[in-house]
Formats: sequence, structure tokens, C-alpha cells
Amino acid sequence: QVQLVESGGGLVQPGGSLRLSCSASGFSLDYYAIGWFRQAPGKEREGVSCISSSYGTTYYADSVKGRFSASRDYAKNTVYLQMNDLKPEGTAVYYCATPRYGCHTYPRGEMDYWGKGTLVTVSA
Repeated sequence: QVQLVESGGGLVQPGGSLRLSCSASGFSLDYYAIGWFRQAPGKEREGVSCISSSYGTTYYADSVKGRFSASRDYAKNTVYLQMNDLKPEGTAVYYCATPRYGCHTYPRGEMDYWGKGTLVTVSA
């Protein structure tokens, strides 16, 4: 069964850090770019970051640039999103997905697979 599974969410204080993981089962992530999205309560889903398949080139939304960092571990078939200096507006469900045509069309292009998300709450 092909699926993506996010983990690592939780409650963190403003200024704190979390590392999210996106693991795949049923297929290899080696040939897929991975996009991270988030959706806050009452708001539209927004793209956060994308990491390419081949060279691990990364892209970030302006709102998280300098604070978030995406990486991938090919041996573990996992992609990570390190989130530092989290802000209350970062409270959202975070999803990973596979952009069909890579990061070039992210975040508006089609996604082949989606995870079910992990909740991040940034609150004092």
C-alpha cells in the first residue's frame, strides 16, 4: 500500500523547535520531490517548503525562510522539515505530498500522494 505518513507534530512554545518527518511506505521517495504544506484553522492550505528529488534543492515560502529547513535521508526513505523559532501563526496541520512535476510546479501543481497530516500547535 502506497502512503505517506507525517510525524513529529506537537505542542511547542513560541520560539521553540520541532522536526517533522515524512516517511513513505510502498514506494521509494528517491525519485520524488516532497512538498510541505500547512493549513491553519479557517485558512487555506499554503505551501511551506519543497525539496527536489535529485540534488535536494530546497525552496521555502517567505514566511518561513531562514527558520525552516528541509532535508532528506535516502537510506531511511524519509524527508524532514526542521522548524525553528516557531511562531503562533505556525499553528496548523502540516502535510507532506509528492508534486507530480517536482518543485517547479509547487505548490500549485498536482500532487500524486498526500499524507494525513500532523498537528503543530505553537502556544505559550
